[in-house]
Amino acid sequence: MRATSSVTVGRDSELRLLDEALESAGGGAGRAVFLVGEAGIGKSRLAGESALRAYGRGMPVLRGRATSTGLVVPFRPLVEALSSRFRSAGAPDDPELQPYRPALAGLVPEWRTGAAAPGYVISLVELAEALLRLLAVLGRERGCVILLEDLHDSDTETIAVVEYIVDNVAQLPVLLVGTLRPEPGPALDLALAAELRNTAALRELGPLDEAAVQDMAAACLDAGPGEVPAAAHRHLARWAGGNPYLVEVLLADLLDTGRLSRADGGWRLAEHAGAPVPAGAVRSWARRLDRLDEPVRELLLVAATLGGRFSVGALRAVTALDDRALFAHLRAASEMGIIAPDGAAHDHYTFRHALTADALKASLSPAEQAALARRAASAIEESASELTGEKRQLLATLLLAAGDEVAASRQFAQVGRQMLDAGASGSAAVLLERARGLAADEDRDEVTVQLAIAQAESGRFDVAAALLDDLPPVPAGSRTAEERAQAHTQVAWAATMAEQQEEARRRIRAARALLGGDPRPEQEAALAVVEGHLALLPEPDGRAGEDGRGRLEEAERSARSAALTAEQRGRPVVACQAWQLLAMLSRQRGFDEADACLERMLAVAEQHRLAVYRAEALVRLGTNAFMRTGEATRLETARTAAHELGSLALLQAVDGFLAMQSVLGGRWDRARAIVERSVEASARLQNVSTHRYLLLVDATLAAHQGRTREQERALLRFRRAGGEESMLVPLQHGLCQAVGALMGEDRDRARAELDAALAWEREHPSFFYLSGRFGLGPLLRVLAGEDGGPQAYREALASPGGQLAWNRMFLGMAEAVLLGRDGDPDGALRAVERAGRAAAVFPQAWHLALRLTAEAALADAWGEPVSWLRTAEEYFHEAGVPAVAGACRAVLRQAGASVRQRRGGRERIPAGLRAVGVTPREYEVFVLLAERPGNQQIAQRLSISPRTVEKHMASLMAKTGSADRAALCALSAESADSP
Repeated sequence: MRATSSVTVGRDSELRLLDEALESAGGGAGRAVFLVGEAGIGKSRLAGESALRAYGRGMPVLRGRATSTGLVVPFRPLVEALSSRFRSAGAPDDPELQPYRPALAGLVPEWRTGAAAPGYVISLVELAEALLRLLAVLGRERGCVILLEDLHDSDTETIAVVEYIVDNVAQLPVLLVGTLRPEPGPALDLALAAELRNTAALRELGPLDEAAVQDMAAACLDAGPGEVPAAAHRHLARWAGGNPYLVEVLLADLLDTGRLSRADGGWRLAEHAGAPVPAGAVRSWARRLDRLDEPVRELLLVAATLGGRFSVGALRAVTALDDRALFAHLRAASEMGIIAPDGAAHDHYTFRHALTADALKASLSPAEQAALARRAASAIEESASELTGEKRQLLATLLLAAGDEVAASRQFAQVGRQMLDAGASGSAAVLLERARGLAADEDRDEVTVQLAIAQAESGRFDVAAALLDDLPPVPAGSRTAEERAQAHTQVAWAATMAEQQEEARRRIRAARALLGGDPRPEQEAALAVVEGHLALLPEPDGRAGEDGRGRLEEAERSARSAALTAEQRGRPVVACQAWQLLAMLSRQRGFDEADACLERMLAVAEQHRLAVYRAEALVRLGTNAFMRTGEATRLETARTAAHELGSLALLQAVDGFLAMQSVLGGRWDRARAIVERSVEASARLQNVSTHRYLLLVDATLAAHQGRTREQERALLRFRRAGGEESMLVPLQHGLCQAVGALMGEDRDRARAELDAALAWEREHPSFFYLSGRFGLGPLLRVLAGEDGGPQAYREALASPGGQLAWNRMFLGMAEAVLLGRDGDPDGALRAVERAGRAAAVFPQAWHLALRLTAEAALADAWGEPVSWLRTAEEYFHEAGVPAVAGACRAVLRQAGASVRQRRGGRERIPAGLRAVGVTPREYEVFVLLAERPGNQQIAQRLSISPRTVEKHMASLMAKTGSADRAALCALSAESADSP
């Protein structure tokens, strides 16, 4: 007879916590709650109760459980959670999820047609971000709940995804509830760390007190107050220890034996003098097994040997029962409440509680357990034509239970290698560690090498190094030495990609020592590629100078040789890595050569179906095309390739380039939309370089719009993200801050920023050509009449950077100014026309160039400066850049030209200021006050007199009720900070 409680007792404080969390998630403020307690303490009951309450609120619920079989199955709880929702409701088709489908395809069967391209392994962070976006979409209306049970049994990949969700759920309508036992391990470490940093609530469930045990017993028996005998309560309190699961087991035992029965409208406990009292679940289950039919008893013992979750196929193979008998026995065990169909897989069953399987196995003697495990292992091995990873793990577990450690080790090692190849490095490390501990002496070193690679690819370079360094020595140049050298090379590559320079160099030295003085060409090629990529990283002291240039030259020579060797020797991955490196290094000689390297990389990748490197090549070709022409067509093609690949990190990188292209092209709304969509997601993905680039794009967007305070706020975030220790520094000074200074009509500051960019580039290898060195800088020097201006123009024109569309525009205007000064007005005008063709896709920069050049044209009497100034004034007035528009009007007045009066612009004035009569010109002054400039500075920026500024200041103080200038400046700053 079954004895289960229909209500939750003794957990009032925990239920209040869950109710608050549900309320919070429904309002858009996500929470994470971990319920920790020993087996049977009621964690699943609480999780189920929270699910019921979520359903009552109309919230979607996703529920999954880790396997208790000991098998390492990456993402199993997450797959089950998503299946539990989508099996009935279907997968969502929201367009917002389109970029994330490839990453989620491994978890959502319906999306497997859009899975990542073969050869590309979705990173854990990409998967976690995709899952977070999916949960946010599901919870958009009322919030959603994801319940993950038995996290202590989870694989490392699931734990990593859970940690990511916990750390990023606060601003999303999502509640995560996780249950786990207080056992040392990654799950408990995660829960404790999350509680410590206030990103999750943790509740440790203790035993029920006597009153709660009495309430539970009454609920199980559907008994009223006083109907359950006090002796029965004492029996349960004594032997269950406040554990709800044991209360139910012991109560079922009393009912099955007839000791507890209904009598006279109540319940009666029969006295059995000297009768054995079950000391716990093991003895209780042993007694219950004795009362079962022999076939059902045998089936349950086999099932328990297979684990807490088992497949019908495995059970059939071991018991040799036909389907009719097999399902009859399964049905009988289900009706008794011992097992239940597994909701995540139609051909699997689970024990109702993990303790049940353990208790059933413990009812057998050790010799019986080993014999049954041996029989099960043989049956499974014989019945399967090809063992899947999960079946092979099951086989290994059974072999271990049967006492055959060496055979178990080999099975674990094989699955570990398969998982490593599939990119599940965390799970691979767990299995390979298990295999290493069981391995025979002749197998242990080989397993150790594979384990070191798995640890390195999981980011644990110290562990990988210790494993490799502890291996016994072998003769240099031997077959074993070559295999180890390859492992050191793989670890060195992983360390280089993680910017762990010292560790990468240690691994390279170790590989070379193992290979001896005469490595084979393909081995030397693989090492040369790693060393070449290392040469691109900044030195620890942050300087490079002549030594750095020498290293880059040597890296290029080695990479070229490595690329050709790798192609000849059948090492396409090494070849692609080498061509990618060469494309970066050869930019200094011209983009044609760089593109030729990338086209070669693309050809190798397509020939060998290397989807990752194909997409990388397309992205770099698209970036080069954008820099050369200003067009984004090839970048859009690259974005499609990144999407098909399923790489969120690469997709974000392309979005960063597209956002910058939109800034330079004056499509500011599009640039802002891309940044807002990607900047926080890139931070969560730990896509550090792209995150920094997006932050710089955000600052550059504000700078090009003349929004100084927004620019400074964005640059502060850029600095906090380590931007000033990155290779983006020249762009920060030249493309962002120098242009921003020009939008405020501050040429001295613009030139100072350009000088700072140039100084940085002289000390560091730089592969960016839009920093002003090859375009804007020479133009400003020529306009200022510097002696070195013409030389700077000629040097820039002769460089590869001078051939880029953005730079050609400014260099063309510099040429025009020089020709005009030399008395060649026709040549100057032709130069302007050529510059205009290069500037077709850069409207904002083109109008800035017209404004800058017009004064020189007026002074030297060439071109159409009045027309240019009027065009620029119109553009910047409409764009809301008052300083440049005002400067254009001032120069027009000085030239004696008529100036259009601007009486519009009231729509840009906030309602509160408009209501008190602030005029558009007064508002231009008011906006600048946030920076607390002097009257002279304001006058220069707006091209008006200081006396006019004084009049506007007096009017503004009177209209806003500001007591003094400081109060007016504070009001301006407050207004600038408001959305």
